[in-house]
Amino acid sequence: MASQKMWGGLMNSVKPYLAMISMQFGYAGMYIITMVSLKHGMNHYVLAVYRHAIATAVIAPFALFHERKIRPKMTFRIFLQIALLGFIEPVLDQNLYYVGMTYTSATFASATANVLPAITFVLAIIFRLESVNFKKVRSIAKVVGTVITVSGALLMTLYKGPIIDFIRFGGGGGGSSDGASHSGASAAALDKHWIPGTLMLLGRTFGWAGFFILQSFTLKKYPAELSLTTLICLMGTLEGTAVSLVTVRDLSAWKIGFDSNLFAAAYSGVICSGVAYYVQGVVMRERGPVFVATFNPLCVVITAALGVVVLSESIHLGSVIGTLFIIVGLYTVVWGKGKDKRMTDDDENCKGLPIKTPVKQVDTGKGLAGELEMKPKEGQETKATQVEI
Repeated sequence: MASQKMWGGLMNSVKPYLAMISMQFGYAGMYIITMVSLKHGMNHYVLAVYRHAIATAVIAPFALFHERKIRPKMTFRIFLQIALLGFIEPVLDQNLYYVGMTYTSATFASATANVLPAITFVLAIIFRLESVNFKKVRSIAKVVGTVITVSGALLMTLYKGPIIDFIRFGGGGGGSSDGASHSGASAAALDKHWIPGTLMLLGRTFGWAGFFILQSFTLKKYPAELSLTTLICLMGTLEGTAVSLVTVRDLSAWKIGFDSNLFAAAYSGVICSGVAYYVQGVVMRERGPVFVATFNPLCVVITAALGVVVLSESIHLGSVIGTLFIIVGLYTVVWGKGKDKRMTDDDENCKGLPIKTPVKQVDTGKGLAGELEMKPKEGQETKATQVEI
């Protein structure tokens, strides 16, 4: 019996880590799949709309069935928060991400997201979701880790460096002159749009961090993760459709068949919108938004490997060095967050312990003398109060 309780407690403590690690594998697949779809001519506005329409259709039945008895009452303030959530991430963030990724690369797009924990940490401090005490080692670790993370992101953004070939296909002189000229033209096009693409990706990261903070506040008033996920995806679909009808004048862009474009919309919608919003909501209620954001460095490692193998992308030295800085910094933050969690649990356990105060027995037969004996003197009362403070 004791071993079962120990095993159950271990699984409960490991679940948030497993959930967030699994999400990074899902995000890594999305970076590659959507990149292929965009290269095949899929419009990024239309892709975002189809993505959240599919996510709404898949998640809505689960929300209606599993949360029919616990779904809170909808208020106007909660509706406005959900509408804002539906615009920030499904519309603004994802379109900035799609355009920024086409201007740079799938690996670089996932790498810039590594600054997300640092931005989320700063916003969490501003909105009092996180506290910092420089007398505590765990707080210093969170701050130092944030600084290292930002430094790595800036290094990766401002310095490209030489190309590093981790995987070489074929022999040394196998490339043709046509292939070399095509590669040079592609590299020149990427260099031309590298700065605008980087700014779009960083703007997307700021919006993503704001989405985490607002989702954390909304869950406190509307603690139904499946229903909240469905409503965010629904609002994202409606708002994205309105934006797309204004920006996309060619109606043929809305045509979609059973091809890679449909697969990209379905995969990113179900895994990276529906499941991801739900999982991060569940974990966020227990561990906070900073914990959710700290696992993004795993995604860049997975995406870099897939980008080299699937898309034949090049990895630059600046990206490698910056990623190493980011990983070290972010896991310093994770260590500090782990210490915060243990201290919070200990405080809650201490508050739950009953406090027994010995009661002095008074002989009622003494009458007035017994009552006088129970009253403390003024000096004693002042002294006790001072010790208690």
